[in-house]
Amino acid sequence: MEKGYKFRIYPTKEQVEQIEQTFGACRWVWNHMLELRDAAWQVNKTRLSSADLMRHLTTLKKTTCPWLYEVSNPALQQAIRDLDVAYGNFFRRCGKGAAKKGFPKWKRKWSGRQSYRVPAENGKKACVMDDKHVKLPKLGKVKCRVSRELEGRILSATIRRVPSGKYYVTFVCTDVPEPEMPVEKDQLLGIDVGVGDLIVRSDGVKVENPKHLKASEKRLARAQRKLSRRKGARKGERPSANYIKQRRKVARIHERVRNQRNDTIHKATTDAVRESQGIACESLNVKGMLRNHKSAKSTSDAAMGEMIRQLTYKCQWYGREFRQVDTFFPSTQTCGCCGAISGPKGMPGLHKRFWDCPECGAHHDRDINAARNILRKAYELA
Repeated sequence: MEKGYKFRIYPTKEQVEQIEQTFGACRWVWNHMLELRDAAWQVNKTRLSSADLMRHLTTLKKTTCPWLYEVSNPALQQAIRDLDVAYGNFFRRCGKGAAKKGFPKWKRKWSGRQSYRVPAENGKKACVMDDKHVKLPKLGKVKCRVSRELEGRILSATIRRVPSGKYYVTFVCTDVPEPEMPVEKDQLLGIDVGVGDLIVRSDGVKVENPKHLKASEKRLARAQRKLSRRKGARKGERPSANYIKQRRKVARIHERVRNQRNDTIHKATTDAVRESQGIACESLNVKGMLRNHKSAKSTSDAAMGEMIRQLTYKCQWYGREFRQVDTFFPSTQTCGCCGAISGPKGMPGLHKRFWDCPECGAHHDRDINAARNILRKAYELA
């Protein structure tokens, strides 16, 4: 199996200059090849392959663009391969009649996220040297916080700068042995995800929603107001140095909220997988839920789609069963004792957290009852 290992790196001033130069060169190659390929189709109705663009890159380096020799050549070639993949995805979506075709776009110089990828030839050019350093092409020995040991064979190394100004390296490894996680409890779990409680399990365990975004809203609003007054906030303005500094401050607040949210979700999903032999949950239409302007912010902060994604791949990793129930299954309206279906209980988190079945009189916690119904339905469909 393949697995990614992400570490934060602390490059020196010279290494930062080399990284930024590589960002710019890869971005220029992407934009130039995109324009060239688009012009070839518009004028002659011909499609340039990645091999044609590779030969053109060699010609550019020998004639008009010798400065491309100063950066990693595999990174430039990888930019061309990525462009070819982007075109392939565009044609595939066109064939399927997708609403959004996703034609390849130009890369912007002032974008907060910049990255380039270098294929590692059997791990010889990119590797982890020790727990404090990694070796990267054209950069050499880079200070790094290596939090875990790499397993398998390295396929590629991606150097990335995030909007907060931090630098990271991600190693993609293959032939990684499948991890093992002992089962603490011999049971199956039904899970109901929501806004009031992030996860409600069929065994009665609830994970409360910490609402990290709401806790940082005042600080975030203040930083965004400052950003709106900087030169570069209006369309067409060249970003000033103060605008870039303030944009990084805003990005750090968003990054902190995201890290807090990810930490909470990872702990909750890992505990659920560890304490069960199988998991069942509802297949939610999160995009549809975000169209409700009254609860869109709370839905986004709860990150329901991310929770389901983590449960899916963690069950695959550790050999657990994972099943999903249809979105329109009335898990909230169904009595877990007699199976009678009552009326709607209102929007999640608003009212009717407890209800009594009109048929058998059983008293239910709305979310725990829904989780148990999801579990029963999932294994009825098996």
